[in-house]
Amino acid sequence: MKNVKLILEYDGTNYSGWQKQKNAIAIQQILEEKIEKITGEKIDLIGCSRTDSGVHAREYVCNFFTNTVIPSNRFFLVLNQKLPEDIVALNSEEVPLEFHSRFNSKGKIYSYTILNTMHRAVINRNYVYQYGYKINCELMREGAQYILGTHDFSSFKSKGSNAKTNIRTINEIKIVEDNNKIIFYVAGNGFLYNMVRIIVGTLLKVGEGKIEPSNIKDILESKDRTKAGRVVPARGLCLEKVIY
Repeated sequence: MKNVKLILEYDGTNYSGWQKQKNAIAIQQILEEKIEKITGEKIDLIGCSRTDSGVHAREYVCNFFTNTVIPSNRFFLVLNQKLPEDIVALNSEEVPLEFHSRFNSKGKIYSYTILNTMHRAVINRNYVYQYGYKINCELMREGAQYILGTHDFSSFKSKGSNAKTNIRTINEIKIVEDNNKIIFYVAGNGFLYNMVRIIVGTLLKVGEGKIEPSNIKDILESKDRTKAGRVVPARGLCLEKVIY
């Protein structure tokens, strides 16, 4: 028995998210079916995160246990022959039996991309949130400083979260302007349900001048979801990297 780690990239547009579920097509389900055909074994794929419907990943980590004779460092090449065009395995390797993609993770980096124009996105519509209002990025950067550090992020999670604690640490928030795109990079030790999307929605309120940057501190302290911004659409969110 060996433990094989896979690194994936996927377009989440056509999937219900990572986690398999009834009456929907999930990325985990697709991968397990393909790996089972290759190995002839029942596979329980362990993922690093439960990305939601429509969310993408540039470097998603998962692992599985197998007795296959296929060399671990070449397994991804065999797997790619069977995967659909919107999922690709970037690499594979054997890791210690105790390695767990989710529980061994020390942090993640997400990006969220906004197309800041008046006209709607067409070619990139599944990967950006088109937002036509004028946004002040300097104000958003100022507001983001209040999010950094370790806090109770109850105000920044949606209902349905089964997390044991709402305490999380955000290490860095970068806001990059790239022509008509605004890209948020959020790095932390873990994230609550919809947390990144709510952070972005709240910073947009700051950028539009609807609230002051310092109001972020009050929103955190309130532990009240209604005080924070909306949940921005899933399509702009991408898991960039998992840190071990």
